[in-house]
Amino acid sequence: MTTCASRIVMAALLCVSTELFAQNLVRTVNNGNLVLHDIPEIPQSIVEDLNRYQNVRSAIFRAFNKDGTGVFITTRFGDTNQIHRVDTAGGARHQLTFFREPVGLIERRPHTNHLAFTMDSGGNENTQIFLFDPADATSKRLTDGQSRNGFMKWDRTGNWLAYQSTRRNGTANDIWILDPQQPDSARMLVEAPDGAHWAPVEFSPDSTKLLVQKYVDANDSSIYVVDVASGERTLIVGSTEPTSVNRAFAYDSQGQGLFFVTNTHSEFQQLSYRRLDSTKIQVITHQIPWDVTDFAISPVGKRAAFSVNEDGFHKLYLLNLETLQFAPVKNLPIGLVSGIQFSEDGTNLGLTLNTAQTPSDTFVLALGKRPTEAKGLSRWTYSEVGGLDTTRFIQPQLVRFPSFDQRQIPAFVFKPNKSGPHPVIISIHGGPEAQYQPGFASTYQLWLDKLGAAVIAPNVRGSSGYGKEYVDLDNGKLREDSVKDIGALLDWIQTQPDLDSSRVAVFGGSYGGYMVLASAVHYSNRLKAAVDIVGISNFVTFLENTKDYRRDLRRAEYGDERDPEMRAFFDKISPLKRVEQINVPLFVVQGQNDPRVPVTEAEQIVAALRKDKKDVWYMNALNEGHGYSKKENQDVYQQAVVLFFQRFL
Repeated sequence: MTTCASRIVMAALLCVSTELFAQNLVRTVNNGNLVLHDIPEIPQSIVEDLNRYQNVRSAIFRAFNKDGTGVFITTRFGDTNQIHRVDTAGGARHQLTFFREPVGLIERRPHTNHLAFTMDSGGNENTQIFLFDPADATSKRLTDGQSRNGFMKWDRTGNWLAYQSTRRNGTANDIWILDPQQPDSARMLVEAPDGAHWAPVEFSPDSTKLLVQKYVDANDSSIYVVDVASGERTLIVGSTEPTSVNRAFAYDSQGQGLFFVTNTHSEFQQLSYRRLDSTKIQVITHQIPWDVTDFAISPVGKRAAFSVNEDGFHKLYLLNLETLQFAPVKNLPIGLVSGIQFSEDGTNLGLTLNTAQTPSDTFVLALGKRPTEAKGLSRWTYSEVGGLDTTRFIQPQLVRFPSFDQRQIPAFVFKPNKSGPHPVIISIHGGPEAQYQPGFASTYQLWLDKLGAAVIAPNVRGSSGYGKEYVDLDNGKLREDSVKDIGALLDWIQTQPDLDSSRVAVFGGSYGGYMVLASAVHYSNRLKAAVDIVGISNFVTFLENTKDYRRDLRRAEYGDERDPEMRAFFDKISPLKRVEQINVPLFVVQGQNDPRVPVTEAEQIVAALRKDKKDVWYMNALNEGHGYSKKENQDVYQQAVVLFFQRFL
């Protein structure tokens, strides 16, 4: 911060912070943007020791260029992820954008190399849509500059862009449509009537219809077709009773039917097809007992591709659109596949591949003449790994441990290549409807190497990927059953001779941050340290203060704080109400502009712990939101976490 106004704002924030955390050391780094409360100076030895781990990059596949000879990716050469161009396999990455904020979603405009992309300011998630021309590096904003916008989809001519927006009232997740040549003429196509999230999926081939997704919660979604001229909506898949997952992927090549996933008749989300003139649903992957996670259809030819989440790992398949027969792509590295997309001529499939020993990089799969034939995989980017020998990175072991109700809970366990017993860091994912999947994790490898700690990443009940019954097991008043799963994991650790059950820490972000705080409430006598990143400390204040456009979505998962009975339950389980039971050193990490879990969630738990004279470190980034996206902040945060674990674990 260099301007007078910025200095005044900074001084005011520090004044507030000083009053809130009286008698505690407050200092700033990163030009005043990162405020540290009671965090000791980080030794230079830690900074130097972590340097290589903090210079790992990734290169995410975003789109082919219009003729399929090159790709657009996002990677970070400076402080944030920006758009780059790569012209040949293994070729140089040519940086195209140079914004201070990271680039978000990207959709290439058909028949051109123009890129629509999203970007927010300081992590506030009020994302705007921009149109970028790589030929002259110019960009223009297409949206109003105030609302939250995303989920962009071009029609096949490139003349229309549909997107989700809160422009109408700041709360509703409506669908809008615009002509990029006249963005001021944007009009609302779907007015969200009930607080659900509505998003465009794909235009019909003739651009007269729009495939639309309605999302209520993790187990309630449905599919509509909307007439672009009139806005008339027609329910295609899904109903109000019983609720189920119905997620649209694409029209078929003629626009006569659609591909989607549904778990209406199965525990898992099965790839299915339905003609629009029929009510019959044809399940394609009925023999695969796992969720289909991604799908892409070739613009030409008779093939599609889809990926399946098999116990945390991804498997890629090619599909014959005429026979609906499919075959797995062989010799693909074991890991995580994302962003699958065909080139415009249908001869190549672009994707991002991530493994336990390689960060996310861009690959291209050459396709054969037969619809299910894959010719060979080429690697287009080789992301830097800070000079580390990643072939020595520890690969995780998948285990299952029994919980209080004898349900088997899956977890991925990383153990150092040294004799134990090792201290343990339990890393809990957010969501809660998410899943830890064993990809490249330089942070875990850092802890394994520098701290000699084992890392365990459990998928407690409520996680996705294991069927619709499992994802519902923590809903509403079952919330603390997922916390009991952590207690069961602590029991399992005691049975492992190479793990030190007397030195265990918990670590997690967002909902995982709540799980950290709740674990500290219930298991302080079994823990040595806890790290809460942008976590929920009180469900009532969280639901009251999270941004309007996501409040109903969160109520569907956690419960409605306006209901007296539910409010009483929240008061009973919220960590803020049980601070006296937290007797373990705590590190709280937050972003000032977080629209999901507001900064007040961190401030109130820290203030309560201070008042109760508990050990707590607090870090707040004034230019970040729900997590840290800027490298300079990430670096200090990771260094401080290592110092915290060194002190207390």
